Amino acid sequence: MAHTVSGCSLALIFIITLLLVKAKIDVCKRGDVTVQPSHVISLGSAVNISCSLKPKQGCLPSSSFNKLILYKFDRRICVQNGHSLSSQVTGLPLGTTLFVCKLACSSSDEIRICGAEISVGVVPEQPRNLSCIQKGERGTVICAWDRGRDTHLYTAYTLQLNGPKNFTWQKQCNDHYCDHLDLGINLTPESRASSYTVKVTAVNRLGSVSSFPSSFTLLDIVRPLPPWDIRIKFVNASVNRCTLLWRDEGLVLLNRLRYRPINSRSWNMVNATNAKGRHDLLDLKPFTEYEFQISSKLHLYKGSWSDWSESLRTRTPEEEPTGMLDVWYMRQHIDSNRQQISLFWKNLSLLEARGKILHYQVTLQEVAGGKITLQNITEHTSWTWVIPRTGNWAVAVSAANSKGSSLPTRINITDLCGAELLAPQQVFAKSEGMDKLMVTWTPPKKAATAVQKYVVEWRELHPGGDMQPPLGWLWSPPYNLSAMISENIKPYICYEIRVHALAGDQGGYNSTWGNSEHKAPLSGPHINAISEEKGSVLISWDEIPAQEQMGCILHYRIYWKERDSNSQPQLCEIPYRISPNSYPIDSLQPRVTYVLWMTALTAAGESPQGNEREFCLQGKVNWSAFVAPSICMAVIMVGILSMRCFRQKVFVLLLALRPQWCSKEIPDPANSTWAKKYPIVEEKTQLALDRLLTDWPTPEEPEPLVINEVLCRVTPVFRPPHHPSWSEKGQGVQGHYPSEEDTGYSASSPPPLRAITAETGQGVDLYKVLGSKGPDSKPGNPASPLTILPVDYLPTHEGYLPSNMDYLPSHEDPITDPLEELPQHISLSIFPSSSLRPLTFSCGEKLTLDQLKMGCGSLML
Repeated sequence: MAHTVSGCSLALIFIITLLLVKAKIDVCKRGDVTVQPSHVISLGSAVNISCSLKPKQGCLPSSSFNKLILYKFDRRICVQNGHSLSSQVTGLPLGTTLFVCKLACSSSDEIRICGAEISVGVVPEQPRNLSCIQKGERGTVICAWDRGRDTHLYTAYTLQLNGPKNFTWQKQCNDHYCDHLDLGINLTPESRASSYTVKVTAVNRLGSVSSFPSSFTLLDIVRPLPPWDIRIKFVNASVNRCTLLWRDEGLVLLNRLRYRPINSRSWNMVNATNAKGRHDLLDLKPFTEYEFQISSKLHLYKGSWSDWSESLRTRTPEEEPTGMLDVWYMRQHIDSNRQQISLFWKNLSLLEARGKILHYQVTLQEVAGGKITLQNITEHTSWTWVIPRTGNWAVAVSAANSKGSSLPTRINITDLCGAELLAPQQVFAKSEGMDKLMVTWTPPKKAATAVQKYVVEWRELHPGGDMQPPLGWLWSPPYNLSAMISENIKPYICYEIRVHALAGDQGGYNSTWGNSEHKAPLSGPHINAISEEKGSVLISWDEIPAQEQMGCILHYRIYWKERDSNSQPQLCEIPYRISPNSYPIDSLQPRVTYVLWMTALTAAGESPQGNEREFCLQGKVNWSAFVAPSICMAVIMVGILSMRCFRQKVFVLLLALRPQWCSKEIPDPANSTWAKKYPIVEEKTQLALDRLLTDWPTPEEPEPLVINEVLCRVTPVFRPPHHPSWSEKGQGVQGHYPSEEDTGYSASSPPPLRAITAETGQGVDLYKVLGSKGPDSKPGNPASPLTILPVDYLPTHEGYLPSNMDYLPSHEDPITDPLEELPQHISLSIFPSSSLRPLTFSCGEKLTLDQLKMGCGSLML
């Protein structure tokens, strides 16, 4: 009963499923589409497509016609009225093409009737290069082939293997891209001499084709598994005897191995026949990491090599170092008795070190005695020590590993900078890319033939942080005048480069700066302090960080301008220097607030400005520095002028210098420059002549003639102190003593000083007296010993001097010693009269020519 219910349920489910499938599949309920000759055709064939409506599936009875349309994908290819449509199609491409038939009635909508797919392809090509392989003694047979061009149709491939005793085995793959098959069978070693035949057949709707049969034996197709359990053994921990061990399959007769250093791309190949799992290697390098691989084969001529085994990596043992260290040094004087030497050396290469360098041994000894002074061990590649400045010293450096030490490198400590004649000339550095610099130089001018070798040395000019920058150097023969440096060269870093020329125990060097790449600095200098020092402003700044300099800095610029001012800033450009980071400027005005900042320049451009600082120069004046000397000078001058004998000696000196103040020729007073330029000067001066003449009485000599017109203004180089007797003598003079307001003092009209009188000896014309030093002067007619009146300054009016004798002093007036008073009003000048006029005269009363008579004595001022 239970079985009957179960069977009915299954039948019901089958019927329902069938109905659902039929309802979904029967999409062509209105009509059919037929294809002739087939839905699958070969490339280039033609095909006939027909479309017909089923009964009562056309348009509505009221419709007058049925319109059938055939589409190739979405493009119309045929339109026909009626209940059927037929069309021939050619030139279809490879692959599948979809055709759809639709019905169009009076309305614009189109009704789908049915469709068909047509596949276009080609007959399969014959499979080629059929081969089979069995991986290992227990593997299965796998065959592969080339299937040729794509058929664009479903194609089945069948692989068939035939062996002894009517043995047949076949397997098929339905994959469209099938090109290999695993038969799933194993050929045992017992049948290694048996022969097998294999072929593959390709079949599709257009035809079928088979490959040529391929025959083989077990040794032909078996590929051994890669060797395993690889290890290496060093006899006596020496690289000279090395044995490589491994395991492989029992049928293997041949092995080959390859090995190489880890950092190498090429392999060393070795064949090992009848190796039985071992092989000796004799050419390995010490303290080098190697990679080893092994492959196997069953027969010398038949079969194929196995895949390479997994790699074995190991390092060979150390050996005693063979290379010698490259050593360089620097020497620095500490004081008169001591000097500091700093040694630097480069690491040995791996081939030279032949192991891990544990330490370096430095031996210091004096050359003369040959006695070892010091032996030191260091793990670093530099060493510093202090030695006496006297004597000749030598240093030897060697490297040591676990097996021994290298040969020592010996150098004599010489003065690398002491011989200026050995200094190379014209050292330049040029960029050769991001990490290279070309350094060129010319030999020393006077000692080129003495140079035995050159050393090019370089180091970062401004290392970042507190780390000492690495020192690089290289040696160059004397005939080379250039060197390419690339060790530790980085872009946007400035390097100091020195070129040393060595000759025996002497040396000289020259240096330059260089960078491989440069840009404008990323930031400007930071001003950290501004101070006033000796009338100047001292600016101090912090160095730009090395990572922001972006190359060698060539100049600094200091900018300043007044605060709250829109004017263009002033600047001062100074060459770059490492130390000190300070510079004075003296262009700031006192008591003005300035804003200052700095920038830095490389060959690529100028940096952004650094920080701004404000500063106001106080400008305090030390008045005591001016007042004290002035007071002292005044006291000395008063004392000097009060000494009678000294004044007389000065007067004699003035007589000798008289030509500086006097004109050698007597000009015409009527045409003088003074008279033309100042025609009314007498109206401005208004001098008190009577008082002045009373101050200067004439001497008690017979019949003196006093000139009525007096010199009333004198401008001396220095003005003597006021004479105490002037005011007393002026009491008997008509009028009053003039003030600055009365006389009209100015820069062009100095204050009045004295009148002039003449000591009479024998009557003589005034012009002859004034011109006594001219070309007409004669020894028999001597002039006054002091002639200080340039005639250019004698006033004229209208070209003549009118007669006026109303004002003349009397003969009875007392006279003052001329030698006592005259030096107080005469200027002593070392300059010629053309550039500096010691005296300037202005005149008051008018003067007649017939009255210009005076004695042959001295003129008095």
